[in-house]
Amino acid sequence: MPPPAYSLRTARAEDGQTLFDVYASTRAEELAPVPWTAEQKRAFLRRQFEAQDAHYRQHYEGASFLMVEVGGEVAGRLYVARWPREIRVMDVALLPTHRRRGLGTAILRELLREGDATGKVVSIHVERHNPVLALYERLGFRPAADRGVYLFLERPPAARTPAPQP
Repeated sequence: MPPPAYSLRTARAEDGQTLFDVYASTRAEELAPVPWTAEQKRAFLRRQFEAQDAHYRQHYEGASFLMVEVGGEVAGRLYVARWPREIRVMDVALLPTHRRRGLGTAILRELLREGDATGKVVSIHVERHNPVLALYERLGFRPAADRGVYLFLERPPAARTPAPQP
């Protein structure tokens, strides 16, 4: 089955709660065994989300903070920085109802096509035990650096065939 059609739009101030909900959904499994109340978990996640957002905005000036939409509804978020020689996927996260349907793969493939067309490396950080690592490897990402809990992955641009000379 083909992945659902999606669109991207710039995140707006009124998307703040939705962005938090997307972030929180990515941490639900990790926090499930923690013996905190739902309110304590939500407060913890709010602080973590705000710290992550501040970090991204401080260290990735000019990055694109995008909402992923399917059928006019928010399905997730995509944060991307584009530099002269690199496209950095800062974060791609989907709501649970949109996972495992090919959407994340389609988004990443589009970024890889952009990298190929512009001759740029596409890179991403991933926790070494995150199951999505297998997807990144299938798409051609390879470890470029070990950063403790995280692996820094890169996928070089595909070699372009020169146009025939007249």
